[in-house]
Amino acid sequence: MQGYIAIFSLILLILFVLFRSFQMKRKGIKALHFGEMDKKDFLIPPFVLLYFYMLLANTFDLPRFGTVLTSNETSSAVAAWIGAALCLFAVALFLWGMVSFGKSFRVGIDADKPGSLVTSGAFSISRNPLYVSFFMILAGIFLIFPAWIFFAYFVAGLWLIDRQVCLEENSLRNIYGKEYDDYCGKVRRYI
Repeated sequence: MQGYIAIFSLILLILFVLFRSFQMKRKGIKALHFGEMDKKDFLIPPFVLLYFYMLLANTFDLPRFGTVLTSNETSSAVAAWIGAALCLFAVALFLWGMVSFGKSFRVGIDADKPGSLVTSGAFSISRNPLYVSFFMILAGIFLIFPAWIFFAYFVAGLWLIDRQVCLEENSLRNIYGKEYDDYCGKVRRYI
């Protein structure tokens, strides 16, 4: 059951991004800037596809790889439900962040037409609520399927997301200057 929740949560996040990008495009705003600033971003999709396969394999009992880290079924069941709750909470936070973003939503860095600086809604508690949602999904899936491979993805995901956040923060600092610095002084990077 928890695996289905994880799959559903991850698919919802992707659908939210695609739907919002489509909405922005209809308004004449280019929201997808993935890989424009850093071509190495295109190394990410193959690893994401492998992650999807591993999630599906563990949920639907397909051929899989990765040694399980725990054998205690009681603690595993509790951890799995905590993971499922994290995934569902991540969807709610992500949706709140998308709504809070308004017309400033972008995937990647848009130095030309970035939109206004968003500091309200979900952005009043975290400068990066969408990325926090991805952290929560990665952690939730690891708790549902406590295998070394999911732990490795969790660690790699933390590093990649933090790397992207640092790039975006530098860009936002260049675009908004003191306004962004003041915002950083009031709201934490993650939580």
